[in-house]
Amino acid sequence: MATGHVALDSSGVDAGQPVSGSSKDNSGAAQKPVINDFSIQVATVNGSGSQSANSVLLRSIFGMGIPVSGKNLFPSNIAGLPTWYTIRASKHGYIARKQEIDILVAMNAETAKDDILSLPKGAVAVYEEAANLKQYRDDVICYPVPFDKLTAAVCPEARLRKLVKNMVYVGVVAKLISLDLKVVEAALRRQFAKKQKAADLNWAAVEAGYNYAAESIAKQDPFVLERMHATDGKIIIDGNAAAALGAMFAGVTVVTWYPITPSSSVVEQLIDYLRRYRVEPDGKATFAVVQAEDELAAIGMVLGAGWAGARSMTATSGPGISLMAEFAGLGYFSELPGVIFDIQRVGPSTGLPTRTAQADLLSIAYLSHGDTKHVMLLPGNVKECFELAIEAFNLTERLQTPVFVVSDLDLGMNNWMSEPFDYPEKPLDRGKVLTAEELTKRGSFARYKDVDGDAIPWRTLPGTDHPQAAYFTRGSGHNEKGLYTEKPDDYQNLMERLARKFETARTLVPKPVIVQNGKSKIGLIAFGTSDFAVLESRDQLKKEYGLETDYLRIRAYPFTSEVHDFITSHERIYVIEQNRDAQMLSLLKLDLPAAETTRLRSIRHFNGLPIDARSVTSALVLEEEI
Repeated sequence: MATGHVALDSSGVDAGQPVSGSSKDNSGAAQKPVINDFSIQVATVNGSGSQSANSVLLRSIFGMGIPVSGKNLFPSNIAGLPTWYTIRASKHGYIARKQEIDILVAMNAETAKDDILSLPKGAVAVYEEAANLKQYRDDVICYPVPFDKLTAAVCPEARLRKLVKNMVYVGVVAKLISLDLKVVEAALRRQFAKKQKAADLNWAAVEAGYNYAAESIAKQDPFVLERMHATDGKIIIDGNAAAALGAMFAGVTVVTWYPITPSSSVVEQLIDYLRRYRVEPDGKATFAVVQAEDELAAIGMVLGAGWAGARSMTATSGPGISLMAEFAGLGYFSELPGVIFDIQRVGPSTGLPTRTAQADLLSIAYLSHGDTKHVMLLPGNVKECFELAIEAFNLTERLQTPVFVVSDLDLGMNNWMSEPFDYPEKPLDRGKVLTAEELTKRGSFARYKDVDGDAIPWRTLPGTDHPQAAYFTRGSGHNEKGLYTEKPDDYQNLMERLARKFETARTLVPKPVIVQNGKSKIGLIAFGTSDFAVLESRDQLKKEYGLETDYLRIRAYPFTSEVHDFITSHERIYVIEQNRDAQMLSLLKLDLPAAETTRLRSIRHFNGLPIDARSVTSALVLEEEI
């Protein structure tokens, strides 16, 4: 279980007395409270220390037992440009991005005007009073706050004020939404657990903001929190940390990488885990981590280590995937194991390095020249980042081919609420590896021969003490014994066996998750982080339009038989994905009989922001002409 990332547990903390009942809007009319169902967006400047304040607010809401999610929209430079952090509290457990912002905390003077203009009618704006944002909107509830004065009063050191200022907003918001201060303090001191002086200073800033709001702000908005117990026993963790934890539990021993956003934290977190749990009492490390000169070198090292018998991996994003094409082909053709984590971002080229997408599917599926097909695992939540990381190492050795774990920036770099991870109980699957004793029993060995009918050959590891254990590993034409050949029949036989092995993979990869009532003519297909929006959209479609839908979430490529069966059992299938060119739809069309492809339709979202439920609902309603 991810004990290093277990979030603040709401149990054992006394609940405060939240403000319930009605508030009044600007006209004095009573408002019905909106309880545990709103979003908060904090607009700051990158490098201003807002990450700590945002984390404290997120974990405080979580500590109140309320389902919560947080999304960080940050620039690709180091510091100075605008950044936004959105927290969604949802009593229904919805954790997809919400289109509408209910409470804005405008801490960036450069974007403040645009930020308040983007709010829906009736929303809330908290801002530095000198900005006078009320001049731009008369249909938004405005709470001006003297942030600079409050910060100066609690922080004598001017150089620290820009860092402490964000904690003042935490206090203001905590009072406005009835967030229990005991929970806030617990979250803050957890955030600064090793820095007592910093914790005390930041707590003083929170109290200053809270007290100001209590004394000087008359609440006019309806947004309020009340304690729940929906987060009891749950954790908060980001997808990259979960994947790193899974890799460690899978027994990875060789890690190679070249840093690239948004994948770098996979390896950075894994290094921390390995140093903590995989160093012997005598100080000897049982792993190797190598920063390569580029992504091509990184995957080359992975395949070399896999050939030698190590469990090996690398992590990258789209540009790195492009550079890995040549070695990916070698891995496929020479049948070498290795795991590649791809944390997708917006492309092509440099693209938008800090925005999310699901746009690497086609490039990975056929990465390299010639006839090549690769296995992809598609985690849909942080728990699956952990579980499918483990499964990837088993599959890559079982199938003797590179396996790609395809996540995205939204899942990888944002914090998510999750059930605790289950401790793995199944033994590691090392696949078809022959020992010296087994070679003696067999009497013969041909490295690339299908002897079991599943198209997966047996292999030996370097150092196996047997005269028949040796073979040549070739990236050029070879026959069943690994000998060089350019004979047409030998090449064709080899390529046909690799195609059959891909069909074997279809029976071994994780099956999809299916939610089906058996009555709907409409089926939805999605994968990865699109799942959160689709689940919420299905509820919107049913509640607002009376439209029932069935749903299948793909977890792997090649597609299992369940995917085909789901498609053929519905009149219309909507494939929801986060890319321009409907890449998942294309892969499905290539996999289906031509007559079945007419059932497929596309809903695409590709502006760099995580997909939201309302976009899915609106697109489907338009297509269905409801």
